[in-house]
Order: sequence, then structure tokens, then C-alpha cells
Amino acid sequence: MTHPNAALIQRFYEAFQRRDVDAMAACYAPDVTFSDPVFVALHGGEVTDMWRMLVSRAQEFTLAFSHVVADADSGSAHWVASYVFSQTGRTVVNQIDARFVFRDGLIVEHHDRFDLWRWASQALGAKGALLGWTPFVQNAIRAQAKRGLAAFRAKAA
Repeated sequence: MTHPNAALIQRFYEAFQRRDVDAMAACYAPDVTFSDPVFVALHGGEVTDMWRMLVSRAQEFTLAFSHVVADADSGSAHWVASYVFSQTGRTVVNQIDARFVFRDGLIVEHHDRFDLWRWASQALGAKGALLGWTPFVQNAIRAQAKRGLAAFRAKAA
């Protein structure tokens, strides 16, 4: 029998496959926290807005997920997002490991882990391959993403 929190993770990724951000948000607690190598510390509505922004910009988007495991407190999954990065037109295939913490049947913490240098190599081309490992370039990617999310949220308000 599947644990209810494993079913919650599955619902989250099935909604993501459909680009249904409202259904994704319904899996999160209102005070959810999110982090990954680009979006370091998001809280509450910032998390949903990040997904809304990414989904709205993704071209030729596909998502596959596997290895969903969960118990009463925590869970994990592996997922692969394939898309055309809108800023460069380059194809990205990002392999991601996710960890979750649950409270009252909802996701309260979501942490994604992936190789930012590998992502930069795909998304940015030669510049990303040559310099994507450096803290300078990785911090610039984070800063640009933070500005992009702030602009997206301001426009939506």
C-alpha cells in the first residue's frame, strides 16, 4: 500500500507534468520553504510564484519522475525536466533529486539538488561549460533568478 505522503509527491509531479501550478500549490503548506542551487531560500507564496514563472517560460517542457518514497515525516523523489531555456534557446535536461518534509498531509519543506555547473553548461553553452563551476558565475545565475522572480511577482501583483 502506498503511503499517503508518497501519493502526495506523485500528485505534485503529475500536476507539474500538466503545468498545473494551482494543483502543485495545493500540495504545499502555506508556510512551505523551498531551496535548490538557484533559488536558495524561498518561502510561502514565493515558492508557488517560482513554479508559475518557470512553467510559464518553459518551452518544449517535459517532466518524468521516479523513485518516489515517503513515510509520515519525509520523502524523496528523482525527477528529470527537459525544456528549452528561454534566454538562450538551448535545450536543458536537468536531473534532480528532491527531498520533502511533511506536516498535516502537506509538503512543508521541499529541497531540490542538481549539478548547477552541468545545468549552466547546457543552458549557457560554452560560457557555462568553461565558467559555470565558479562561484562568480553561480552567484550571478542566482542573482538573475532572484531578480526575475521579483519582477514576475511585481507584474502579477
